[in-house]
Amino acid sequence: MVDRFLTYLVAERRLSANTVRAYAADLAHATDYLSQRGAKSWRDVESEALFGYFRQGLQGLSPRTRARRLAAVRSFFRYLESKDLIEKNVASRIAFPKIPASLPKVLSGEQVEAILQMPDPGTPLGMRDRAILEILYATGLRVSELVELRFSQINLEAGFLIVRGKGDKERLVPLGEWALEALKTYLDRGRPRLAGREDRDVIFLNAQGRRLSRQGVWKMVKKYAVRAGVSKTVSPHVLRHSFATHLLENGADLRSLQVMLGHADISTTQIYTAVARERLKRLHQIHHPRG
Repeated sequence: MVDRFLTYLVAERRLSANTVRAYAADLAHATDYLSQRGAKSWRDVESEALFGYFRQGLQGLSPRTRARRLAAVRSFFRYLESKDLIEKNVASRIAFPKIPASLPKVLSGEQVEAILQMPDPGTPLGMRDRAILEILYATGLRVSELVELRFSQINLEAGFLIVRGKGDKERLVPLGEWALEALKTYLDRGRPRLAGREDRDVIFLNAQGRRLSRQGVWKMVKKYAVRAGVSKTVSPHVLRHSFATHLLENGADLRSLQVMLGHADISTTQIYTAVARERLKRLHQIHHPRG
């Protein structure tokens, strides 16, 4: 049943491989718990057993993790119900845990600039890293979108990327002058010294000439943030948050930002208006004599 559901997520809902792996892990966790308590099949699962899983099986996990695992189980049961594989959807009555509201972490322009200056421009990996950092900040790409970039997705003359986002939806994203120059430098002088026989169409390569992994980008961003003396925990997604917030602070409209970020729903984008307000409030408190 689970395998059929995962195939459905790929073939019909067109979710990314990383998202499908997360569903698989969450459902495997639930399967282990329920099978240890006598359930031989998902058809056998009663509402009481499922409530027990969320009360006891997820103890000690954060509200956000519990909510994600509940979402996976509820999606799975909706699928089973739609295919008439179960008589009753016993997951529909389970309420999501309350998740404390938190605003995304955002760097100042000075902090971003300090990080961008860290890679060594004289080495192939330094050229690659500078291009990656510039692109992450200039475009707000998700790290999964960045590592999948191919030559067919870049237009150096026009200065645009064709980005394939969630659900395989495409969007055009402008690079900007600094990111474009860093990318050209990497492609002209850095990438030829990294390229191997594999992954010839992939833009960003590791030291072995293979496609750079998501984990590789995370480690690289964190390394340069530490080297730049930025105290916050910095990830590629923090650069995405900073891209969005800085655009809004400088007058960008919410609808254009939604398109560039690849958000299906504008309500997801609206969180950045709250971030911008909080940043303005902090600046007022710090710099105004009566703040």
